[in-house]
Amino acid sequence: MTDTLDSMVSPVFAGRQAELTVLCETYRAAREGAAGVVLLGGEAGVGKTRLVNEFVARVHGAGSATGRVLVGGCLELSAASLPYSPFTAALRRLVRQIGVEEIAALMPGGNIRDLARLLPGLGESPADPDPDTGRVRLFEQMLTLLERLAEHDPLVLVVEDAHWADRSTRDLLVFLSRNLGHEHVLLLITYRSDELHRRHPLRPLLAELDRVGTVTRLELPRLSRGQVSAQLGGILGAAADPALVEEVYGRSAGIPLFVEAMVGCSGELGSSVPASLRDLLLASVQRLPEETQDVLRTASADGDRVGHELLAAVTGFDERRLTAALRPAVDGNVLVADVDGYAFRHALIREAVHEDLLPGERTRLHRRYAQVLEETPGLSGDCASTMGIALHWLRAHDHERALPAAWRAAAESAAALAYAERLQMIEQVLELWDRVPDAAALVGHDHVDVLELAAEAASACGEAERGLAFVRAALAEIDEITEPERMAVLLMWRAKLRSWRGLPGELEDLHAAERLAAVPGQARARVLARLCCIAMVSGDDEKSLAYGREALAISQAIGDQETEIEAAISLAAVLVGDGDCDGTAVITTRAQAERIGSGRLVLRALVSISDMHEGAGRHGPAIEAAQEGFAIAQRIGLVRSQGPILAANLAESLISVGRWDEALAAIDRALEFNPVPGMRAMLLLVRCTLELARGENAIAQTAIEGHHRTVWDVGTPQRTLPVARLLIDWRLAQEDHNGALDVLDEVMTGPLMSLKPRYTWPVLVAGAQACADVATDPTVLRDDRLLRRADALLTALRDIAGRTAAAGPVTAAHAATFVAETARAGGVLDRLAWDTAAQAWESLGQPYPLARALVRAAEAAAGDGDRTGAALRLGRAAELADRLDARPLRAQVDDLTRRARLRQDEPVPAPAHGLTPRELEVLRLVAEGRSNRDIAQELFISAKTASVHVSNILAKLGVAGRGEAAATAHRLGIFA
Repeated sequence: MTDTLDSMVSPVFAGRQAELTVLCETYRAAREGAAGVVLLGGEAGVGKTRLVNEFVARVHGAGSATGRVLVGGCLELSAASLPYSPFTAALRRLVRQIGVEEIAALMPGGNIRDLARLLPGLGESPADPDPDTGRVRLFEQMLTLLERLAEHDPLVLVVEDAHWADRSTRDLLVFLSRNLGHEHVLLLITYRSDELHRRHPLRPLLAELDRVGTVTRLELPRLSRGQVSAQLGGILGAAADPALVEEVYGRSAGIPLFVEAMVGCSGELGSSVPASLRDLLLASVQRLPEETQDVLRTASADGDRVGHELLAAVTGFDERRLTAALRPAVDGNVLVADVDGYAFRHALIREAVHEDLLPGERTRLHRRYAQVLEETPGLSGDCASTMGIALHWLRAHDHERALPAAWRAAAESAAALAYAERLQMIEQVLELWDRVPDAAALVGHDHVDVLELAAEAASACGEAERGLAFVRAALAEIDEITEPERMAVLLMWRAKLRSWRGLPGELEDLHAAERLAAVPGQARARVLARLCCIAMVSGDDEKSLAYGREALAISQAIGDQETEIEAAISLAAVLVGDGDCDGTAVITTRAQAERIGSGRLVLRALVSISDMHEGAGRHGPAIEAAQEGFAIAQRIGLVRSQGPILAANLAESLISVGRWDEALAAIDRALEFNPVPGMRAMLLLVRCTLELARGENAIAQTAIEGHHRTVWDVGTPQRTLPVARLLIDWRLAQEDHNGALDVLDEVMTGPLMSLKPRYTWPVLVAGAQACADVATDPTVLRDDRLLRRADALLTALRDIAGRTAAAGPVTAAHAATFVAETARAGGVLDRLAWDTAAQAWESLGQPYPLARALVRAAEAAAGDGDRTGAALRLGRAAELADRLDARPLRAQVDDLTRRARLRQDEPVPAPAHGLTPRELEVLRLVAEGRSNRDIAQELFISAKTASVHVSNILAKLGVAGRGEAAATAHRLGIFA
């Protein structure tokens, strides 16, 4: 038996691919003669029946060996279920499919009399004086029938809702599970895990079957936020609005049945639980004793969870009476008990119970909760309880008490770093403002102050649109002539929110704010700190330092620690430079932010720390800082505003070290939190980098076309230049040379290329590659205009490169790659240059650019006639490309292998005696009698690095000195 509701069923089968795969693999094993049993558990409404239906559809479409499916369900009838009801239903279906005669023909001697005990239509059942003997024969006949049915076609027997199974059905399930051996049979048993209280009779059966080797236990979890989004997309026929996803996910708790019941095809979310769903939810409540139901109604007025002591105070029950009333609700899985309270199993159960209250009951209960929480300090010791007081007074329609309570809750939420809750409470104050006389006196602030605090809270939560609405309202109430500093602060907030929203006008607002806040004080310090940050990310270090130092001096003079640290973070980021220092100043700002208890500034510091480490090639520490920051952002409610930046930093570092699947997961996790448009575009474009490297060009194209302008138009090096590089790579992947040069031309004519070496060098490399591809592509050799254009751009690229520093190891690796690419554009495939680039990337632990450099070095080696050198490099590149699943790069390896006429039917030769390509180069020079200094000059490495390579070579060859190494190389024919 399945639950049915008047709701929209999503055509998209969301979030169950792993479980479906397990079922299909178990069925595949059954088809091959290994019978299996799957126990499929899950809460009511979690999608067990939908999963079974999807699986059955695949069984019916499984090719030549299409299986037979028999389905039977256990029925809940009063206190007991019908004996053997699922098997009776399965036999009835079988009779309809093949007839009684065919069933009899399958059985030894045509005897089906014992099966007639289950289905009278099969004939007359025997009158057995010994019921136990008859039961054994029935079990044996059922086993035989399943075995015979599966002789020609595999068989799936589905037993649904086993939580309602009677004792006889459970015994037969155990018998079949233990005795199905090598038959082509899959027994699939479903049950509601939330129905299994401690004394439920199905529990021992599950424990017993867990010990059977052929049994697989499968628990169906609730859907994630992303999976709910996919389900809603199927219902609506288009991508669901992120705000709708958030609301539905929160209320449904990821239960697919609840999602479908809450949202119609119009996309509108019902304000209350739909009637049919409410009846379903209340059914388990209405079976409980009356006093238990009364306590549940009282508990529902306080939300999804209520503390034991608070519930006792509100009900007035003593300990014994309250425990006795709650016990049936816990045993019946309506409530879940924890250390000191009780939670409703589903939020929608709580909603259904609360909506069942009469209006007067609701008002009385909310007033009672508010009074108890205010009178008993021990029950309201945290901001959540203070919020509860405000909400209870509001729902009791006592506005004069609700407003100051909401204001206190906002303050306590801010102190507890609960930014989303702070915004909720400030909005509640604003909503009540005109309903309460002397509201300003009650909260100690005027209306503009409250609007400004609301804008600040909205900014912290990443709610840019709401924040802009608050700022507009505040600006409409003040005059810049009489209140210039107040106007300046509001303009600063508007600038920041416009930036989050991806709207123009940020710098105009900030410069206007600086003019208005002319007097040194908090307003000027805050505006200057923001200008310092903007100038820093824009690459204008001179202005950033000037703004930051003035902001620092003012904030220190007036004791504004938060603004002081804000400015210090930006200044430290400027001083870090191009990955050429340890970043002590940046790390110090994190400790300062922790000291004053500012979670927002801790996150800003972690953003800078992760970025600083990545820029210096310290990928491990960068990953750790970004992971820590994202976890903190989730915990304190800043995941929409700060989370995307940290997730992008994390993904960038994971991409660097080759952990590409983890990078994709980090991006998808951040996208689930509905970030503001600019941040969303940034995340999608980081993901495009991976999609492109893996050959998913169509996926990359969709995101690039839909979002690149959102980031491109921001006009900062760290946003625009990575997009330029991505667009060049995308055009090259499409063999669109003109398109790649168009992007290069556009970005080079702008002012951004000379501001930040870290972001300039990757564009220089991509541009040089585009020019080299034009110069070496035989299809464009007759296009003089295109060749002249590429040559002119290459000259401009060399000019920019000559003026761009490469002080850190990452920029140095890019610079080495640029040298090799420009040589290729000039018609020279320089093996030494490419090996130098490969060595630089290998020392940084970045497998993808390493593999790309190795392919070019292999091409150069093949051109020099060094087939072994080419094979060695290609073998390493192929290994890296396969590990990353970088399919286009692997295709380049295979193509070069064919063009170089390396043997395709043999593996690519392994490095001789374990020597790397670089070590082979060093050994060749050792064999020529060259010193470490000579080797260093020849290979453009340090003498110390050359010495390390020589030591490694001696160890791998098992020799004691350089002369012996040279002799061994000649004897073994390493360079033959």
